[in-house]
Amino acid sequence: MGMIPFVCPATNDLLCEEAHTLVSSHGKVYPIRNCIPRFVSDSNYAQAFGLEWTMHRQTQLDSATGTTISRERLERCLGGQLRALAGRTVFEAGCGAGRFTELLVGAGALVHAIDLTVAVEANRKNVGERSNYVVAQADLSSPPFPKGVFDVVIGLGMIQHTPSPEKTIESLYALVKPGGLLVIDHYTRDLSYVTKLAPVYRCFLKRMSPERSKRITDKLVRLFFPLHWTVRKMRLAQMLLSRISPCLVYFRSFPQLSREQHYEWCQLDTYDHLTDYFKHFRTCGQIRAILARLGAGQIETWRGGNGVEGRCRKPQAPSVSPLKNEV
Repeated sequence: MGMIPFVCPATNDLLCEEAHTLVSSHGKVYPIRNCIPRFVSDSNYAQAFGLEWTMHRQTQLDSATGTTISRERLERCLGGQLRALAGRTVFEAGCGAGRFTELLVGAGALVHAIDLTVAVEANRKNVGERSNYVVAQADLSSPPFPKGVFDVVIGLGMIQHTPSPEKTIESLYALVKPGGLLVIDHYTRDLSYVTKLAPVYRCFLKRMSPERSKRITDKLVRLFFPLHWTVRKMRLAQMLLSRISPCLVYFRSFPQLSREQHYEWCQLDTYDHLTDYFKHFRTCGQIRAILARLGAGQIETWRGGNGVEGRCRKPQAPSVSPLKNEV
């Protein structure tokens, strides 16, 4: 099987490339800029993410950090090794700068990645021109691909940032072929979230322009990160500091990172944490219930990563027995 062709999100007609555009038989035209098909405008609720991944294009890439942090998370969520995806059609939603995209492409999967923002440009710069990879700027609520055609559909680090997690999961599931795999994760609420000042910072910052909020969060990181670093081996002091500091740090989770790398991750995730327009929380039970309502099978959910991780399979279509001739 080869790459899945683009279809018109509005009519589902096959799109053909003509003079730096994609055109449908009904006259719908979508531009191609910098070798990337564009099905949405750059102005939307997720603009901050576009700036984030443009400025931190390689911060979380295993190929840049010299670690296996992204690979370990992806393989844990998949429930197996990446090499099993070779030759399989994979759809990645909310691909960002490509921390998972580069691994999927490197494993030989036929990768179809989308993001709502200009982060697609960072993604393509990181991955390059590959025969088993295509990236597009598109909305998951009306994706430019037919339903039910992908062996594996992945939505990591993005569902909680969409207007409706339930509708987003439904859109992801619709793209999975019968017998295929859906892999997702989602934030879950814990007591520590409501005991911190970070939600107060967020109330103000998410209303600002992405550029202004980025300048402010960078200043907050410059102020608080040295304090976090000083007490990085003192768990109680770290917990107390995090009550007033909005910074996200990962000293315990990723001890293999250098101080400079920790600082960059702190800049990236603190900005992400304080400027996302939507921030939803769901429990393991709620995620399981959503998947069950969709008719999924082999549902697994567990606490891990950003909160809840899960996967399921779309049941195979029932075979139809031929009618026997009655004598």
